[in-house]
Amino acid sequence: MPPKKRNSGTTQSKEMKPTAENASPDKKESPELSLKKHGDKDAEFVTLCKSLHVTDPVCDRAWTLWKTVQESVDEAADSQKKLWGACLFVTVTDMDATCFTLTQVLKAVCLNVKQFIDLVRKLDVNLDTISTKVNSALSRLDKKYDVMLALYQRFEKTCKKIFNLTSDGKERETVRTCWTMFLLAKGRALQMEDDLVISFQLLLCTLELIIKRCSPDLLQPLYKSAISKIQSPPTRTSRRNQSKTKSRAVEPEVDVQLLETLCKENECSAEEVKNVYQTSFMAFLESMDLSRSPDFPQVNDIDQQYEEHYLKSRDIDGRMFFNGDETVLAPKVEISQVERTPKKNLSDEDGLLVPPQTPIRAAMTSIQLLRGDLTSSGDHPSANLVTYFKHCTVDPTQDVQKRLETLGQVFSQRFGQAVGPHCVVHGRQRFTLGVRLYYRVMEEMLKSEEKRLSVQNFSKLLNDSTFHTSLLACALEVVMATYGESSFKNGGYSHGGADSAETDVCFPWILNVFNLTAFDFYKVIESFIKADPTLSKEIVKHLETCENLIMERLAWRTDSPLFELLKQEHESGGAEQVETPANFSQPLQHNHTAADLYLSPMRPGLRVLPPESSSQTSSQPASQATSQPPRPLKSNSLSLFYKKLYRLAYTRLKMLCSYLLSSHPEFEPIIWTLFQHTLQHEYELMRDRHLDQLMMSAMYAICKVKSVDLRFKTIVTAYKNMANTSQETFKHVLITEGHYDSIIVFYNQVFMQKLKTNILQYASTRPPTLSPIPQIPCSPYKFPNSPLRVPGSNNVYISPLKSTRMSPGIMTPRSKMLVSIGESFGPSNRFQKINQMVNSSDRSLKRTLDHGSTPKPLKRLRFDVDGQDEADGSKSGGDSTLIQKLAEMSSTRSRMQEQKMKEDAESRMEEL
Repeated sequence: MPPKKRNSGTTQSKEMKPTAENASPDKKESPELSLKKHGDKDAEFVTLCKSLHVTDPVCDRAWTLWKTVQESVDEAADSQKKLWGACLFVTVTDMDATCFTLTQVLKAVCLNVKQFIDLVRKLDVNLDTISTKVNSALSRLDKKYDVMLALYQRFEKTCKKIFNLTSDGKERETVRTCWTMFLLAKGRALQMEDDLVISFQLLLCTLELIIKRCSPDLLQPLYKSAISKIQSPPTRTSRRNQSKTKSRAVEPEVDVQLLETLCKENECSAEEVKNVYQTSFMAFLESMDLSRSPDFPQVNDIDQQYEEHYLKSRDIDGRMFFNGDETVLAPKVEISQVERTPKKNLSDEDGLLVPPQTPIRAAMTSIQLLRGDLTSSGDHPSANLVTYFKHCTVDPTQDVQKRLETLGQVFSQRFGQAVGPHCVVHGRQRFTLGVRLYYRVMEEMLKSEEKRLSVQNFSKLLNDSTFHTSLLACALEVVMATYGESSFKNGGYSHGGADSAETDVCFPWILNVFNLTAFDFYKVIESFIKADPTLSKEIVKHLETCENLIMERLAWRTDSPLFELLKQEHESGGAEQVETPANFSQPLQHNHTAADLYLSPMRPGLRVLPPESSSQTSSQPASQATSQPPRPLKSNSLSLFYKKLYRLAYTRLKMLCSYLLSSHPEFEPIIWTLFQHTLQHEYELMRDRHLDQLMMSAMYAICKVKSVDLRFKTIVTAYKNMANTSQETFKHVLITEGHYDSIIVFYNQVFMQKLKTNILQYASTRPPTLSPIPQIPCSPYKFPNSPLRVPGSNNVYISPLKSTRMSPGIMTPRSKMLVSIGESFGPSNRFQKINQMVNSSDRSLKRTLDHGSTPKPLKRLRFDVDGQDEADGSKSGGDSTLIQKLAEMSSTRSRMQEQKMKEDAESRMEEL
């Protein structure tokens, strides 16, 4: 491709209109706008449209939108033009028009990305002002901007460590070329441009290429010495017509030593970066004809090709980050949050301060911890797991291996399709880590089951394909969440139509890949978390969010086995007892494990029985049938599902009521009664719908019959402020098969019609009996690795020892003191520092008492089997145990000090 002349701003806008699919018709569709044709509009609005080269239909529709929202938005004197720009963005997004890029409209209205996104969202004055398509585009832009900002901030800091400052500014031109080349490589290599980890790995690959091809005088000593000795320093005067064979001999494809140096300095896996280099980055270099040439990349070529990519994408111009342009300026709050670091008064021996916890550093640390945890786990079953397999009536070993082989190929291919054309190898890496985690968690589950049931034959469970697939899917979800490839920024919805679905690996993508139902996947989540205590809080919360999404929406899809279980329950006369209302006020305690849930139903009648051995489940009901009348089998999985569903439903309702009905607290139990009745008796209303749709409808219905003016617009406005919500929940509700509309239409045509008689009962003098309120734990999952404060001290915490292979700098902030009893601790004076820390808090408490004031009760966490919080300051059994442990630690410390002093004395005697 011959180099093209660099365009000016106006020319860029004109040339960007043709797309890859349609290169010429836009000229016919977008004649110059004239003031005469749009005389009914504000002249300044038409001028803005002309500057952005919009078409007549776009101009008309954007003006109509403006007139719709004009009276509802807060309009300052200088904000009219900005609001017009927002209306134009909404219009071109809805119409798929290729008029202008995001950067062009940002410059036209003098806003940065974050300000503009917030402004567009303010236009949503009615339920249908902003479509879900526009909201999806905003969410994608928001995430992409966050990723690009994080990448550029790390790039800027890294370059300061690589390049020397020169008087003629050559290093700045080199850095500019590197950044532009990276933007182009990312745009061509990745379909998921918001993948932070692979993008960062591509950035390191680009830096490797630029470092080894730039002048050595520009490099600082560390990187100048890191370049392999076998490589001849390239120069800008190299002839471009050298033979490809000769050029390839001069330079290896990747300088391993240099790349490893970059990875070490940036706490990134060298193995993974090499794979990115050899696949995605090499493919990019081949497409640019750069892989066989030792020359420094031509600046104009790189810049022109990125220009074409940016104009075609109609997106953010990433070069603006390098230019320090105001359109990509980071909000001051975000900068302070990224750069904030706890600072302590430390002596030299305590080490350095913790580096800022930037998004990239957080991601690299999480990945390093995951890879470190799985280092000892092999790609094959351990000896213990093999023993469990052999104890089965039917050995599942071959089926397990065949299943992994098949699913591994499917996963890698689908991962490559979603992330990028050369990313299949990255999918294999993720799958390998997932398999190791899958084997490890399975072994821990079986150990727990053996201890619980005193059996070793788990043939029925281990030959259940759904169990294995669910467990593997959960392991892979953990891996992808650790790599930042699965998140819930959009409330669990996949936005943007079919194209977005193909480039989005967020949950429930893994379920679609493995053709696994959400209800089956839910059964393994809790046991998975309990079986792996090394999971971080973030990953536990991620899995908990997955579980919530399943209960809210995914388990209620038409093809879900949940409906068949509910049908069986109702046909057997158990409709009233899917979950006994009397149990709502009891804590969420159960002894069910994944084995129980996958082999369910296995609970006779309503009686709570101890869990049976998984190898004997089929015989248990038969033996009982001889001594008592047969009872219909109850489903453990359904019972537990509804227990959790009710608690989730009430939690969300309580939150919404706190926003909207604080002056009517008596309404909450009434709304809950209608809501719970709907879930139990009218569960068909949940088919292909969302839990929150029924919640908002129940709230509106009760307020209506109680003559309280609460409109749906007010309800959804408050709902948008709740965590993990999406506008699609109230804008895109199933009305009839294949037809969707707003929640108002759903209420009038579906909800009200189905429950009218029941709703009207709440206006009578004899309303229905109120349903009990579920007891809501803070979280059903414990965090065993959380530090626990020593009672009576504000400075001393203890936590379980993690793997010793990780450095203290990763395990805890270096501004704290890490103590590991039983390991080498260093100089004996560190024990004295611990004494000072403990004693200092004692003295501060004593000073408080001396002044006659009553000390504030200390809040304690009770780490008991229920995992519940205790914040009332009362003593619990856990405290006495903790004090005993601390006494033992103190005794151990004293003995170690005495031993150390004795050894020092003996050493001095030997020297004499």
